[in-house]
Amino acid sequence: MTPPTILAPSRRQFFKGLGIAAAGLAVPGAFAEALMLTPKQTEGPFYPDHLPLDTDNDLIVLNDDLTPAVGTITWVSGKILDQRGDPIRNALVEIWQCDNNGAYIHSGTVNKDKADKHFQGFGRFLTGASGEYIFRTIKPVPYPGRTPHIHFAIKMKGHEKWTTQCYIKGFPGNPKDGIWKSLDEKGRDLLSVPFTPIPSSKAGEHAAKFDIVMGYTPVV
Repeated sequence: MTPPTILAPSRRQFFKGLGIAAAGLAVPGAFAEALMLTPKQTEGPFYPDHLPLDTDNDLIVLNDDLTPAVGTITWVSGKILDQRGDPIRNALVEIWQCDNNGAYIHSGTVNKDKADKHFQGFGRFLTGASGEYIFRTIKPVPYPGRTPHIHFAIKMKGHEKWTTQCYIKGFPGNPKDGIWKSLDEKGRDLLSVPFTPIPSSKAGEHAAKFDIVMGYTPVV
């Protein structure tokens, strides 16, 4: 089954649909050998300096607002794994990105006057036994100096934060982006994923699957 196609569902409808979305986007299977670690990347200057009141995993609708954010609705999902391919439970996954006008929820963002007040811009999800996470957000867009991307941070008690970025595979602006270019070819492959249309979605929704493989780094 594929994710719900309603543009602005109620909170109850959205969370009811999470199980359907996760089931449709997850890829089952065992791992025979050690996986490549997901490359770490800079957090950047726009991690929210004031967190929004709403920090759930639906970035399209703020609280019970009836007006959805502008942009191509995208279901971003994946698993948080260790290097053996085993799922990591109780990992707090955070994402943040600019809105469709290139503005972050940060006091120093560009295009502040054009910010989409309906876009949450930041979300959190705590993984369960399967290690899976899912967010409903918008397909990332470019802004001056950067190719489209979504920031990720994985937080676990007793371990250092794992920070990285996810890119649109094949986007023409990737080779001009200094942070994307700093990766080797394998790193670019690991961080660049397809954002593909969901065939059954009448609302033009997309889906992207981004697994994150972490190495355990204890906090000293």
